[in-house]
Amino acid sequence: MTKTLFLSVATLALIAGSAGAQDLKFSPGADARFDWASYEALKSMDLKGQKLTVLGPWLSADKDLVESVLAYFEVATGVDVRYSGSDSFEQQIVIDAEAGSPPDVAVFPQPGLAADLAKKGHLKPLAEGVEGWIKANYAAGDSWAAYGNYTGPDGQAHQYAFPYKADVKSLVWYVPENFEDAGYEVPQTMEDLKTLTEQIVADGGTPWCIGLGSGGATGWPATDWVEDMMLRLNTPADYDAWVQNDLKFDDPKVIAAIEDFGWFARNDAFVSGGAGAVASTDFRDSPKGLFTSPPQCYLHRQASFIPSFFPEGTVIGQDADFFYFPAYADRDLGQPVLGAGTMFAKLTDNPAADAFITFLQSPIAHEVWMAQTGFVTPYKAVNPDIYGDATLKKMGDILLNATTFRFDGSDLMPGAIGAGAFWTGMVDYAGGKDAAAVAQAIQATWDTLK
Repeated sequence: MTKTLFLSVATLALIAGSAGAQDLKFSPGADARFDWASYEALKSMDLKGQKLTVLGPWLSADKDLVESVLAYFEVATGVDVRYSGSDSFEQQIVIDAEAGSPPDVAVFPQPGLAADLAKKGHLKPLAEGVEGWIKANYAAGDSWAAYGNYTGPDGQAHQYAFPYKADVKSLVWYVPENFEDAGYEVPQTMEDLKTLTEQIVADGGTPWCIGLGSGGATGWPATDWVEDMMLRLNTPADYDAWVQNDLKFDDPKVIAAIEDFGWFARNDAFVSGGAGAVASTDFRDSPKGLFTSPPQCYLHRQASFIPSFFPEGTVIGQDADFFYFPAYADRDLGQPVLGAGTMFAKLTDNPAADAFITFLQSPIAHEVWMAQTGFVTPYKAVNPDIYGDATLKKMGDILLNATTFRFDGSDLMPGAIGAGAFWTGMVDYAGGKDAAAVAQAIQATWDTLK
C-alpha cells in the first residue's frame, strides 16, 4: 500500500470518528488477492457523520469477525457502525421492532422470522435491482434471492433481505488414510455412494456412523438426511411445497425420501452398532468411529460444524476430509446443496442502511471474512484462493457448483413440526416404525395447527 493511500484512508477514518486504517484486518492494496477496486469504489458514498446500528446473533469470536468486515464499510464511507450481538436475537428483534425502536439493520439466521416481520410491516424493501443482482451474481442465485423475498403488508412480494454467510450441510466425512488402505475412491454419484456402502460390507467393514441423539432435540440429524434425500429424489418445487405444507408429509414423494434415509440407517450391516443404535447414539459421539483402529465406520454425513467433535488435533484435509453428498445420476436434478445462512434486512429508512446493502454486494465485503475463518459464500466474483484454509475453499467450491440451494427445511416449518413432530417421527422411524405411518403422524400434527 502506498503512503498516499494510507494517509487518505487514515484521514477519512479520523474524520468519521470510527474505525481507522489501523483497525483494518488487511491493509488496502497490500495483498493483491483481494478485490481492492471494489473497496475503493465504496469511497464514492460519502456518508461522514451518519450512524448505522446493526443487531445480529453473532457473539464472541464471530462478533470480532463481523466487526472486522464492518470496519471496511466504516473507513470507506465514514459511517459510524455499531454492531450488537445477542444470544436471544430472535426474541430481541421482535421486541425492538414492535416497540418502534428497531436497529437499522438486522441479521436473521432464519428466513422464516424475517418473513413474519416483513408481513407485519417491520422490514423495509431493499432497493430496486438487488433481487436481480443476487440472481445474477450468486451461484444458484434464484434460490438465494427467494430466501429474502417475502410478502409485505401490501400483499405483494418484495426483496426484503440480502443473503450473506452460508453454511453447508450436504457433506460426507471420511478418513483419507482409511480409504487409501482399503482402495476406496470418493463417490461422484448417489449410485456410487450406495455401491461403496455395499462394497465396504462385502469387505468385512461397516460403512456408516449415524447418531440421532441430542438431548431434547433428539432426532434432528435425521431431518437433515431426509431433506437431502428430498432434493435428490424430487424437484426443488416439490421441496418448497413440502416445507409450506402444500405437498403433504404423507405424500409418496416424502415417504420415498424417508425410506431412502432408511436404506442407509435401518440396515444392521450398514451402521456401526447396528440399526438399533442409531436413535440412541449421541450425534456428537457418532463420528468417533471414523478414527478408531480398525475403523468402526468409513462414512459420516453431517454439516460443516462436525469437526468440533472430532478427536483433538485432527487436521481437516489430512486426518479427515469430506466430499459432497452426491446426487443421483439418473434423476437429472443437477447438484442440489442443503444448508443454511444469514440474511441482512433493513428495519429503517436510514440511507446508510441502503449503502450498507450496496457494500454487501462488493467482493471485499466477502473476502475479508473468507480470509479468516468460519465463512463461505456463493458469490461468484470473489477470489476462492483467498479462503483462510483449504476446508473452507472446498466448501465454497461446493456452493459455487450448486445448481440448487435449499435452506434446512425443518427450520422453515412451524416449530411444532420442524422442531417437534419431525424429530420424534424420525426417532420412531429409526426404531423400526413404518415410514408411511410416521409420515401420517407428522401430517396429522400439522393438520392441527392453525
